[in-house]
Amino acid sequence: MRIDIKSHIRSVPDFPKPGILFYDISTLLADSAAWQATMDELAEIVCDWRPDVLAGIESRGFLVAAPLALRLRRGFFMVRKKGKLPGPTIPYEYALEYGTDTIEIQTDAVKPGARVVILDDLLATGGTMRAAADLIRKVGGTVAGAATILELTALGGRQKLDFPCASLAVYEG
Repeated sequence: MRIDIKSHIRSVPDFPKPGILFYDISTLLADSAAWQATMDELAEIVCDWRPDVLAGIESRGFLVAAPLALRLRRGFFMVRKKGKLPGPTIPYEYALEYGTDTIEIQTDAVKPGARVVILDDLLATGGTMRAAADLIRKVGGTVAGAATILELTALGGRQKLDFPCASLAVYEG
């Protein structure tokens, strides 16, 4: 059943700072029927990319990727900020508008040649999504695609991606 995902998203003005309109998926998660329909739509999209494993970007991407991986009977791994994963990790430093940031995956997260689909709640500037893809490729994985619940097109994130990306709800402004 296709649903109007936007009707289940709460807009929070001036969060986390003045001038930002935050799209809160908590209200979507709280509605079991809407959340199930969201997972149904994502499963249909992601299946077409034939993934071996799903990657969730910290932290709301975990909420999307983990249940979807279970449903699709695929593995799941976390893409986290530096210092958040136990055991040996592989870091990837990437440029921000002002400075750099580092993400990591565990060393055994991606087998060479594995088809990976990246999931997150939101595609905005595309910086973290692109960094996750670059890290997956660095360790020998293939990025089959990416999917998000929401996309903010005004921030141009999709233009930074060189792989298929699907978003269930698009905000133009």
